[in-house]
Amino acid sequence: MRYLVPQLPPETWHSADTEVEKSRFITWVSHAPSPAEFQALLGAARLAHPNASHHCSAFIAGPPGEQNHIGFSDDGEPGGTAGRPMFQVLEGSGLGQIGCVVTRYFGGTKLGTGGLARAYAQAVSAALVDLPTRELVERRRYGLQLPFAGEAEARAWLAEQAIPITDVTYDAQGAHLTIGWPSDQPVDLSPLENRLKTSLGYQDLDAKK
Repeated sequence: MRYLVPQLPPETWHSADTEVEKSRFITWVSHAPSPAEFQALLGAARLAHPNASHHCSAFIAGPPGEQNHIGFSDDGEPGGTAGRPMFQVLEGSGLGQIGCVVTRYFGGTKLGTGGLARAYAQAVSAALVDLPTRELVERRRYGLQLPFAGEAEARAWLAEQAIPITDVTYDAQGAHLTIGWPSDQPVDLSPLENRLKTSLGYQDLDAKK
């Protein structure tokens, strides 16, 4: 599976500031591959703005469509007026591994339930407009056993295919490479096998999970 996630280092966030009827809405967005990373964002928002009226939140700690590692909170706003609208914007964006907090400073004018829902949704949408993102490719681990003479050729081919090598070990038979193959593609090592046959006369290359 391939999808976009926020391109933000750990413990950093992207922000946007909006105003509705004199209420200030500060949106914080972070890369949240797990609920723990989202909690770090929520803690940072509360620490930075201890006097704010509310710190409403929503997160998807997984791929788009994730059903388990998700959550949202109204943090004292009327039920359903903040966290859920925020979550719906995240869900509709198609992004994964994302968390957001909207910090509100009450401006003195009540917005009503409909106005609140629109304001919180608008605050999140504004932050997503220029959010830096990158493509995440879910991968499965496979092991390749190669003769020593074939390691350089294999590394070159894997680099051309943008397939990462996550571990390397050596024994008397040669090199054992652990690679991350895209989970949305069938494993096809025939191009590498052909290259090794041409250069080394190597046969029967196989990948094992």
